[in-house]
This record gives sequence, structure tokens and C-alpha cells, in this order.
Amino acid sequence: MVQKKQPLRMCVACREMKNKRDLIRIVRTPEGELFLDDTGKKSGRGVYICANNECFLKACKAKSIERALNKPLSDELRQALKSKITSGINND
Repeated sequence: MVQKKQPLRMCVACREMKNKRDLIRIVRTPEGELFLDDTGKKSGRGVYICANNECFLKACKAKSIERALNKPLSDELRQALKSKITSGINND
């Protein structure tokens, strides 16, 4: 039986390729809105980050999420991302 290839994506903080399902996606819609994409299928520019606190802090310090999306993160989105990472809930 042939096994399906798992899609890989790169974390914006640590720059490591990981399984798409193990990462959190942040999307910028064509209208310019930013939000967390739990489905991983919403249209727009998406960036991925590991679901760990080290990558979150590194991404905030280097502003790598903002740079990749060409838009600053709102405080609400930053807090939602932080709570998703600290609670250990991923996009399964």
C-alpha cells in the first residue's frame, strides 16, 4: 500500500520544515484581515508557526509574522495565538 505524502510547511520563527498539521496557521485575507486559520484552508496569504512558546517569542521579537504578512499583528490576535500555544490546542 502506498503511503500518502504529508504536506510540510516552514515555521516563520525557527525556519524548520514540519508537518502542516503540527503548525498553527495565521492568514491574511484578500481584504487585509488577519486571523488564526484552524482549518488550514482559508484563502489568503498564510504563514505557519510551531505550537511552542520558544518559536512564539522568537517570532514576536523578530517580527517575522508581521514581515511575512506585510501587516502588523493586533494585540487581540497576538493574545489569541499565545493562548492557543499555551493551552496546547492545535489545529487537529
